[in-house]
Amino acid sequence: MTGQKPLNPWNYKPWWCQPWSILLTGTILISGSWFILRTVWLTLVISIPILAWMGFFLLIWPQLIRQSGILEHYPAPTSDQDESN
Repeated sequence: MTGQKPLNPWNYKPWWCQPWSILLTGTILISGSWFILRTVWLTLVISIPILAWMGFFLLIWPQLIRQSGILEHYPAPTSDQDESN
């Protein structure tokens, strides 16, 4: 392997699908269910699929994308600063 850095899958996702937005959304949904319902068992039932969703997209998905090599076939994303024309 050369000294090349591994591709970052988050560079190819929109702002609403970044790690910070996934964490923020999950935290708001879980804490919101607690503040509205005030029932531990119902908050746990709500939090299980949300935590599974967060775990998949924050831990598993990036590794799967890196291992698949699919990002090597896409052009590198450009920042808004590069579009100065």
